[in-house]
Amino acid sequence: MADFDDSRLDDRRVLLRYDEGLRRLAESGARLRSEWFGASARIFGLAESDRPRAVIAVGTDARLIRAVLEPTCPVPFVAWPRQGLPGWVGPLDLVLILASEGSDPALIETAQEASRRGARIVITAPEVSSVAEFAASRSTTLIPTSTGDPLAAVMVVLAALHEMRLGPPVSVESIADAADMVAEACSPYVDLSANPAKELACALADAQPLVWGGSVLAARAGRRVASDLRSVSGRAALSADAHDLMAVIEATKPADPFADPFEDGPQADRRPCLVILDDGDTRSDVTRAVASLRTACSRVDVRTDTIEARESEALARYVMLLQRGRFTAAYLGIGLGASSID
Repeated sequence: MADFDDSRLDDRRVLLRYDEGLRRLAESGARLRSEWFGASARIFGLAESDRPRAVIAVGTDARLIRAVLEPTCPVPFVAWPRQGLPGWVGPLDLVLILASEGSDPALIETAQEASRRGARIVITAPEVSSVAEFAASRSTTLIPTSTGDPLAAVMVVLAALHEMRLGPPVSVESIADAADMVAEACSPYVDLSANPAKELACALADAQPLVWGGSVLAARAGRRVASDLRSVSGRAALSADAHDLMAVIEATKPADPFADPFEDGPQADRRPCLVILDDGDTRSDVTRAVASLRTACSRVDVRTDTIEARESEALARYVMLLQRGRFTAAYLGIGLGASSID
């Protein structure tokens, strides 16, 4: 991959080559509204549902649903990571199947098994899809999706779970507004001097990214952002707990002011850069971890940058952190001349 060139981030001809990926990022809020508009009637129809014995979620973002529901869900909740279902699942349980693409063989098998066991099923999938077909039963509710966006689908599912009195309130409109705010601030038409995502991409240009979020939702956003950074850069971007990141930071040698990147090679100056995802969590363990990480970085001259989202509801803050990180990864890829930023 080529060396990072920040002039590419404001070059309209270069940006035009990445228009599809940037447009998909910018249209996240529109997809949220579209999915909500198409699914709201069926979601409101779930308000009178009986409470299940337990909830089992499978598919993309099942762990995000768990992160949101765990503090308040009145029944046991399981994010099932494997094909099939736990042996105890039966007619008293609710199986959530998140299949925004609609053709995953593992989810098709899980849908068949849930139907065979008589479990109640709520599924997000295209109305005409293999997984919707195999999940069909008298106890199945299909929440139709049309955009293929897992983030939009999971927000709609969380709204449905609130109607079923299993989760907290979810304002899809405010979450979509949060995504739009990030898209406006990080637009490719906002130049580097005023664009927070382009600025952070430049900070990561020659760095080994470390990503940390203190709250459960910020940590989940961090894992997604790190995955995007790995994809566009080919570097081992790491998202982990503060304890694990501390070990990486403390093993870093202090910066050598006399190092010559031309003589020592392009990898010689690739030092860690810590990106903190701050959603305003003020719990004592989070504030202590932030202070410890910053102190350790200062001691060995490791740069720290912060992505902040301190307003609105928890899920809106999550989406703001996630989208800012995704725009940053996209601009890092553009600066490095990546073939794709999807």
